[in-house]
Amino acid sequence: MSEKPVEYSGPERVFSGVQPSGSLHLGNYLGALKKFVDLQDAHDCVYCIVDLHAVTVWQDPKELAKQTRHIAAAFLAAGVDPDKAIIYPQAQVRAHSELAWYFNCVARIGWLNRMTQFKDKAGKNSEKMSVGLYDYPVLQAADILAFKATHVPVGEDQKQHLELSRDIAAKFNNDFDAPGFFPLPEPLIKGPGARVMSLKDGSSKMSKSDPSDLSRINLTDEADKIAKKIRKAKTDPEPIPAEMDGLEGRPEVANLVGIYAALSGQSDQDVLNTYAGEGFGVFKPALADLCVEKIAPITESMNRYLADPAEIDRILAKGAEAAAAIADPIVSDVRDIMGFWKA
Repeated sequence: MSEKPVEYSGPERVFSGVQPSGSLHLGNYLGALKKFVDLQDAHDCVYCIVDLHAVTVWQDPKELAKQTRHIAAAFLAAGVDPDKAIIYPQAQVRAHSELAWYFNCVARIGWLNRMTQFKDKAGKNSEKMSVGLYDYPVLQAADILAFKATHVPVGEDQKQHLELSRDIAAKFNNDFDAPGFFPLPEPLIKGPGARVMSLKDGSSKMSKSDPSDLSRINLTDEADKIAKKIRKAKTDPEPIPAEMDGLEGRPEVANLVGIYAALSGQSDQDVLNTYAGEGFGVFKPALADLCVEKIAPITESMNRYLADPAEIDRILAKGAEAAAAIADPIVSDVRDIMGFWKA
């Protein structure tokens, strides 16, 4: 009779990260930042600005630090409290890079070849892409496991990468006879706003890389611009349905209803109950007002933080120190487990 595998028994910890490239938008807020705020009161949370991931594609060196502060300001403006959660830049904690190399020696080429995100991003130009872009799922595993994170709030498009993190953790534990050393992190996907789609195409995710600014609501958009974007959002001629089944085949309508639900804290069906039978001449203005109500305070707070870069830098430096205090001993244990010489 085989023995039951030893399970990880350490503390629960949440880890997530956001790249410092482009402006954050409504999808980032509902799918990530709002959840970060909700999680910080009940969990040990580590939130990283993943600048090492950002440079897997070209970043202007004159803008990278500025973009890092921009993302930090968005975290803070959305309500992430640096006294409750750790906020820091990835490159300031060396454990990420070191553990990624060790995991490169654990992960297998076949595992990375199955990662669909690289294929989607590279397209026909895979031979011209950086090794970093191909390998970044391994760095992502190191990001998570450097803190022995047990839970990761991710979108559906990142679930495959989290599975790779679990595979790497399990193989490390097995290969080096270290049962239960690394946890097998679980995804936190469900909930309102888990997947916000483009305002111009309900089949595509809202993205800061979309060439059309009308496809998204940026967290820096003023009230008039938000209202304009909602007014121009793609819909169809039919009214709001009374039941969820009526949203099938209507991706743009389902997206707008989902946005309203996530911002108002209601279910999609609650929104349908309120607006069933109404046209978009009624629904869109209501949605625009709600977006302005929720986003305008974040925009104002972001601008206040961005006007004081020294305060942002203080928070990030403090966060980096706290993050290293957790991750460095874990990576030191990894070196011992792998048998590296030490003085």
